[in-house]
This record gives sequence, structure tokens and C-alpha cells, in this order.
Amino acid sequence: MIKKLIYNIFFKNFLNKKIYMVGLSHILNLRKNYPNVKKLNEVDYKIFSQNGEDGILDYLLYQLGIEKPNFLEIGVGDYSEANTRFIFERSSSKGTIIDCIDDFENRVKRNIKAWRGELKIIKKIINSDNIIETLNKDNSLSDLDLFSLDIDGVDYWILKKLPKNFSKIAILEFNPLFGKDIEVTVPNIINFDRNNYHYSNLCFGMSIKAAINVMKEKNFYFIGTNLFRNNAFFVSDKFSKNDFFKNLEINDLSSSVNAHFSESRNLKKELNFLKYNERLKEILSCEVVDLTQGDDKIVKLEKLIN
Repeated sequence: MIKKLIYNIFFKNFLNKKIYMVGLSHILNLRKNYPNVKKLNEVDYKIFSQNGEDGILDYLLYQLGIEKPNFLEIGVGDYSEANTRFIFERSSSKGTIIDCIDDFENRVKRNIKAWRGELKIIKKIINSDNIIETLNKDNSLSDLDLFSLDIDGVDYWILKKLPKNFSKIAILEFNPLFGKDIEVTVPNIINFDRNNYHYSNLCFGMSIKAAINVMKEKNFYFIGTNLFRNNAFFVSDKFSKNDFFKNLEINDLSSSVNAHFSESRNLKKELNFLKYNERLKEILSCEVVDLTQGDDKIVKLEKLIN
């Protein structure tokens, strides 16, 4: 107990401060080349995000001239690794974070200095039925600069309920295993749990094509993915690519889904680190919604994979 207390008070705080200072120094150095960036991969850099989202988001915000972003992030865990944590700590921003883990608020506050900004912490399971009511109640969609969604499930159905032009920048998780060609999502199941939907833990979320098309409906354009190949970035049509990202080349979708991480599990729920083709084969019998045929056309994934 005493060792844990010492770790939390001293070592953890010291480590987080070091991570922040090194990360900030690197970000400020990267900014010198932002006008010349040709590939989003050049600014992929992790500080407190899960992968390289911190660097990409700083680049996008900087190019749009947003110094103190108003943000909303759904799916943050305990906020030790999240897409908006560095932004909150760096700019003392106003934002809202939502998750459903136990003791959510206290666990978040153990990882950050909440007094540094105006942070709403909402413990709730978000779905397509309650998303608008939840956000309207807290006015979380008002003048939004950055929106992040990562709930490993019915992300597509939540996006469908959002109004057009809901943010300036959006970062959305997609399932790279679905590939570049098909437009699919898991069915709109209340309390969807990827661990229960299929034992492999691999059938969840939406394809990158589904993400791109639903965001077109909301007046956003696709600008690329992270190097890990699980998060897609979008910018509002109000900020044209020619004006704000003139030199940036958008990767083709083949490279955007070229992911090598393996979260696959066997029937005993043990990690088994399957390779790409093996992972895909594992979920071919899963049911998905073929969005090219409407929002209610459920088919086996194997019928859509060439």
C-alpha cells in the first residue's frame, strides 16, 4: 500500500512531467516544418495518446490556427492515454470526456491536474439513442473544435445521429481488418461489446470506407490516418485542403488499412497474435451491415470479401 502511494505521488507524477516536457519540446520542433509536410506520417508522434495521434492533432490544429481547442472525446479509459490529454495539459482547454468505466471521475483525476482547464467528466454508456440528448444536456457540441470517437463498437451509428458541421476536426477509430473496399459496420446493438460479439475480439466498429462516406454526409473530408492504421482524421469542408493543407498528399486507402497489430484472442480469451489473413478468416462468419444496401441489410462478412 505504501509503495503504491509513493509510486502514485512521486514517481508517476515525475514520469508524466518528463513525458510532457520531452513531448512538448518535440512538438515545438516539428512545428517549424508544418507548412512543408507532405505526409501525415511525418507528424505522427505519441505523447499521451495511444499511438501517434498527439502529433497529428497538433499539426491539424496549428494549421487551422486553433490555439485553445474546445474538445469532446468519447472513449478515453482513465485518461492516461487519450487523444485530448496532451491538448488539455498544454493549452488548459475546455472539453468534455465520456466513458463508462468504474469510478471514472476519480480515476481521471488521478492522472491529470483537473484544475488546469474546464473539463467535464461524464460517466455514461453512449449509444445512438442517447448521444444527442447527452451532448445537448451539457452543451458539449457548442462551437466544437475537435471531436474524437473510439468506443470499439457502434461508432458508425453514433456518427449518423450527429448534426452536420459538428466540429472542425474529427478523429475516428475504424477497423482496418475490414479492408479498403467494403462499406460496413457492426449492427446497431445497444451495449455492444466486442469481446462478446465474437470471441476473437476482432469484429467491431466500421470500415474506413464507411467512416469516409458518413463524414462526407456531415461535410468533412478525409485527410489521412495514423501510422498504427486504426484512426482516421477528418477536417471540416469549411477549411479547404487547398487553403490549409496545400502540400499534404492523402494516402490511398490500401496503405491506410495496412495494419499489423494483433489483438486476436482464442476461445479461451487468450491473445494468440494471428497474422492478417488468419485474423480475417477468424471473423468471416460474423454478421455486419452492408451499408451499400441500406442501414438494415445484415449479411455475413464472408459474402462481401473477395
